[in-house]
Amino acid sequence: MFFRNLTLFRFPTSMTFDALDAGLGECELTPVGPLELSTRGFIPPFGRDTEALSHRQSDAIWLSVGGEDRILPGAVVNDLLQKKLAEIERKEGRKPGGRTRKRIKDELVTDLLPRAFVKPSRTDAILDLGHGVVAVDTSSRKTGESVVSEIRRALGSFPALPLNAEVAPRSVLTGWVAGETMPDGLSLGDECELRDPIDQGAVVKVQRMELQSDEIAKHLESGKQVTRLALNLDDHVSFVLGEDLVVRKFKLLDGAVDELESGERDDLRAELDARFILMAGEFKRLFTVLEAALKLSKVDG
Repeated sequence: MFFRNLTLFRFPTSMTFDALDAGLGECELTPVGPLELSTRGFIPPFGRDTEALSHRQSDAIWLSVGGEDRILPGAVVNDLLQKKLAEIERKEGRKPGGRTRKRIKDELVTDLLPRAFVKPSRTDAILDLGHGVVAVDTSSRKTGESVVSEIRRALGSFPALPLNAEVAPRSVLTGWVAGETMPDGLSLGDECELRDPIDQGAVVKVQRMELQSDEIAKHLESGKQVTRLALNLDDHVSFVLGEDLVVRKFKLLDGAVDELESGERDDLRAELDARFILMAGEFKRLFTVLEAALKLSKVDG
């Protein structure tokens, strides 16, 4: 279970999670009903053949939020609606009013929903109790907040807030590309995005390029600032950090994966457990570096 993106939220490290498992049981995913558009709830991180709705190793907890959505394209509903309205107009010689249109549309949705395809989804999250941070495997703030909302529903109270920095992230990223000293273990990758600070200003996206080059230096001299930057942490992790503090393209490198492959495991659960331990450990190490470099705010309480 290796995450690809990390949308981060902070919660008080003083929180206890003794009642988590009981709360998860009350908020387990149930199949979407015949007249429901969607449903959300917790599912076993290790897969449907297991029962536990959470998995904990030391001070890291793995949760998975599942979803079921009925796929009912608006174009299909509108096409049938227009046919119904045209038939009424032909028979009665008048165009149906707004209330009639709404009633017919509601009737069509009610008729079509039970026959619509159901699309399953899954979003994983790690709770790092030591740092007081939730890492959701998504680059979408909306999806991340949905997962946090489900955790809040299970716990009754979960004061988690989006990650916030006490310094402007783009100023830090720009400084690193300009040659300022970087935190120990952190190095530049080969990708960045530069933006003119004025509204509707130029945007330059660079990939597979040496970032401390004359070409990039000219962009910086013209006033552009770095808003996304590819970085490496030792030889273990590569990622792209944005000024929105979302970690994208998160990838464990050979230096980390070699540790995983050196062990011998007999079954899938043991393999997934080893992956979770590795993922949680590398995330903790990365967050420690980013927290200090960006002066990430904590949540009191």
